[in-house]
Amino acid sequence: QVQLLESGGGLVSPGGSMRLSCTASGRPFSAYAMAWFRQAPGKEREFVASKRWSGGSTYYADSVTGRFTISRHRTQNTVYLQMDNLKPEDMGIYYCAAQQVGADAYNIWGQGTQVTVSS
Repeated sequence: QVQLLESGGGLVSPGGSMRLSCTASGRPFSAYAMAWFRQAPGKEREFVASKRWSGGSTYYADSVTGRFTISRHRTQNTVYLQMDNLKPEDMGIYYCAAQQVGADAYNIWGQGTQVTVSS
């Protein structure tokens, strides 16, 4: 069973930066795509960014375009989310997700990591 483990969350001031990591562990990992989602208090979970595991084809939510960057280290089975110029509205629990080859949707989820943007 593949598991995803996020790390890197915490408290950051508005305008600051933070990098989240998500590492897949378990049986050999083969994904079609990896993504980050987030959920703010009282709101539904929303898409943030995704990347094809083979490289290229990145997608971002309009709200984070130009500020967030998704990347991956294929041999380490790790995907990153570099977040710059953070805003209070970026605050929430960030979840890593994987869409395995052959799956119709993101079918493996991490437990989430809290990101707090506050002065």
